[in-house]
Amino acid sequence: MPGPPIAAFGSARRPTNPAGARAAPTAQTPGAASPELSLLDPAVVARIGSLEMIARAVVEGFLVGLHRSPFKGFSVEFSEFRPYVPGDDTTTIDWKLAARRDRYYVKKFEEETNLECHLLLDVSASMAFGSHAVSKLRYGCFVLAALAYLMHRQRDAVALTLFDHEVVDALPAGARSGHLRRILARLSRAEAGARSDVAMPLHRLAARMRRRGLVVLVSDLLDDPAGIIEGLKHLRFRGSDVLVFQVLDPAELTFPFEETARFHDLESADEVPVVPARARRRYLAEIEGLVARYRDALRPADVDHHLLRTDRSLDAALLAFLAARGRRR
Repeated sequence: MPGPPIAAFGSARRPTNPAGARAAPTAQTPGAASPELSLLDPAVVARIGSLEMIARAVVEGFLVGLHRSPFKGFSVEFSEFRPYVPGDDTTTIDWKLAARRDRYYVKKFEEETNLECHLLLDVSASMAFGSHAVSKLRYGCFVLAALAYLMHRQRDAVALTLFDHEVVDALPAGARSGHLRRILARLSRAEAGARSDVAMPLHRLAARMRRRGLVVLVSDLLDDPAGIIEGLKHLRFRGSDVLVFQVLDPAELTFPFEETARFHDLESADEVPVVPARARRRYLAEIEGLVARYRDALRPADVDHHLLRTDRSLDAALLAFLAARGRRR
């Protein structure tokens, strides 16, 4: 696409690695923050260790925080239990939970809780970009690990697909013991690959799904918007609920660079010199326009679109997931 040096970012279609450019500041956790809130900070989470430990810490911290929050309508026991109603078998009442919550809850039947969730992670080269402690790919792994952990708590079936311009790795849906560890192991080994084709796995999944489910896509969506939107609508048309997390680095959203530098495309050999003062206004208009295009096109199709910054808390993704799941009940 012809234009000024901002074309190095593919006119907001491709992130770059700005050689010599100043990186955005790393997010800091306030010293007075509670432990569970600190565990939602991606910079803190990145220092924990294994992805299994990260998933557990993030989810448990989130659930503790949810108990103390003003949010209503999000039950921590959001699927294993439901409020007691007259006529329910009293033998199904969970008395320990009743003592803690001062309300009666009954254990839900298996057919009430079962859900099949497909987790899709973009591992194309552009996801490797990171201006601070956590790259987009690493942040995406944190999000999906936490969601997989939540699903496992509910004994729901979870599938995982990693892709760039082709499917790189895939695990079929499963809910048995050990399946969570297999998912976390695949996410732990995820590496940035080649160029992206985000629409491809969406159409492929829509064609083979035989039952309604929940599809969660994590990607920077820095690809052909028309193709991606069509693929997401295809999934929705087949009856699945669709949740999209567009993960972007703060530098991609704010363009904080000051010094002239050479920017190169992570998915090609293209490289171009950029004078930030000249390119900033057009670039910001392009990236804001791209995010708005997804938001405005997906809302009428009943597809949930959420923008996540890699320097921001992980709780936004978890809350969005609980809301999407709640609508299915």
